[in-house]
This record gives sequence, structure tokens and C-alpha cells, in this order.
Amino acid sequence: MEQWLDYLRTNKRYSAHTLAAYRRDLAQLTRLYPDIDLATLSNPQIRTAIARLHASQMSPRSLARILSAWRGFYAWWVPLAKLSLNPAKNVKTPKVPKSLPKALSVEQTQALLDHPARQAQNAPIHLRDQAMFELLYASGLRLSELVQLDTHYVKKDNYESAGWLNLAEQELTVKGKGNKTRLVPLGRKAQEALSTWLAARPSLLKPATPENDINALFLGERGARISPRVVQLQLKKFAQLSEVPGQIHPHVLRHSFASHLLQSAQDLRAVQELLGHANISTTQIYTRLDFQHLAKAYDQAHPRAKRKN
Repeated sequence: MEQWLDYLRTNKRYSAHTLAAYRRDLAQLTRLYPDIDLATLSNPQIRTAIARLHASQMSPRSLARILSAWRGFYAWWVPLAKLSLNPAKNVKTPKVPKSLPKALSVEQTQALLDHPARQAQNAPIHLRDQAMFELLYASGLRLSELVQLDTHYVKKDNYESAGWLNLAEQELTVKGKGNKTRLVPLGRKAQEALSTWLAARPSLLKPATPENDINALFLGERGARISPRVVQLQLKKFAQLSEVPGQIHPHVLRHSFASHLLQSAQDLRAVQELLGHANISTTQIYTRLDFQHLAKAYDQAHPRAKRKN
């Protein structure tokens, strides 16, 4: 297993987050067959493993992800071990139900980011949070892309920036999934929030700040690069203070960015580029979200849309 993960790290340049997910997915197979070498498993055993996970109430979406990891492992292993077939091939999982991404309305997003009780708070942590969430909504970044940003491009013997800010050019350089680089423009509100935060940022640097975190755009209270978990918790507090309903997490701001941009610009290719989607089919789900928005407006406005019970 570790050889495969090393291959993905060096040859495919997968992120640490993706590698950790693959490790967990393969661990499921090891847990189900603790006394059998993974390289020797048969197709019926893989089918049985999926059936057991399904019986444990695992969701179809999780099963599909896990099986994808198993297929990838065996696709790599089969030619190396000179096996006759991939034991995970042709194994099916329960159908994954289609679901629309959850997005805030424009009014809810404004309430989240413009709450008056927060505008007067000048503590570095509050300025950092305001900048982070303005940036998430302005750029549609993934959470992993946000936390890896640096204040500028850095390359040293043991470190190279995976994303960085260029405030003078009003843009970000982001390395997303598959190590693909894209440029993302910054809106006025995000620029203003970032400028204010950068002025306060030095106050969070500590003598013990790790060398590779000295240039991190967003810092935690202890001076290290902010963690994804802290971003999630701070956004939850933001939402509660703003009285925005529902479970608000960073990906909701990414969905909101895409949905609102598509509603205004109607340019699917542009949204695809900004989100860093490899396939436009991934972006097309937002057209369904946009249609849902239009259908709701139709139901509310058209004189013959509403039906009597």
C-alpha cells in the first residue's frame, strides 16, 4: 500500500489530503480481511467487502469513493505483480443519488459577510476571519487551497509555495487538484479585507512559528499556518452571529460563488476555469442549481403557476 501511495505522491503529485483519504480507504479493505494480503484478494472477495460496508449503513457516495480507491490500487498493482485481472474491476456499488450543492442566497451571503456587529471588531483574529471568508466567496477556493496560500511566492531548498497572493495584480495563483495551477481574480471587498488583515498579520507571528509557515497568508493564534479545522469552526461562529440558517461550511461559500456567478454571467466555461474543475460536467451541476432558482422565481411570479389545493 505504501509503495502505491509513494507512487501517487511522486508521479501523480497528489496532495497530502488526497493521499490520507486513499490510505483510509485501503485501510477499510485491510480491516475486512486482516489475515489476507491485499495483493491476493479475488473479485468475489472485493464484492463481499463492498456488500459488508453497505450493510454497515455506509452511504452510496462513500462506497463509490472507496471502490474508486481500490480500483486505483489494483490498476497499479496488477501489471507489477503480473496478475491476470483487476479484482476490483466490474464491481458495482449502490447508485449514488444526484444532489444539488448547497448554496446561500445573495442576501444570506451579504448577511454573513456584512453583519454590523463584526464591522467594529479590529482584533487580528476578527480581521483574519473576515479576510478568509471574503476571499472564499470572492474566489471560490477549496478549503485546502485557502490554507496553503502564502503572502507571496516562496521557493527554498525544502519548500515551494502551493498558492500565493499578488495583491498588486489583484489576483491569486492557486495550485489545485492534480497540481494544476490557475489564476483567480480578486474582487474589491476581498482586496480591502486582505489589505486590512495583512497590516495586522505580524501580530500573530511568534518566535516559534515554523519556518515554512512564516509566509503563510493566514495564521492561527499560535503563529503557525491556520488549519482547515479552525477555518471550519470560525465560519460556524460567523454564521451563528449573522443568524444565517443551516450548516455553513467553507464549501458552501464555494458553491455560492459558483451559483451567483453563473446566475449573473451565464458563462459556464469561465466558472469552470475559476473553480479549477478538470471536466465541465462537474461544473454543469450549477446549471441545475440555477434552474432551480429560476423555477422558484417562476412559481412565485407567474399568475398561473400556483395551483389551488
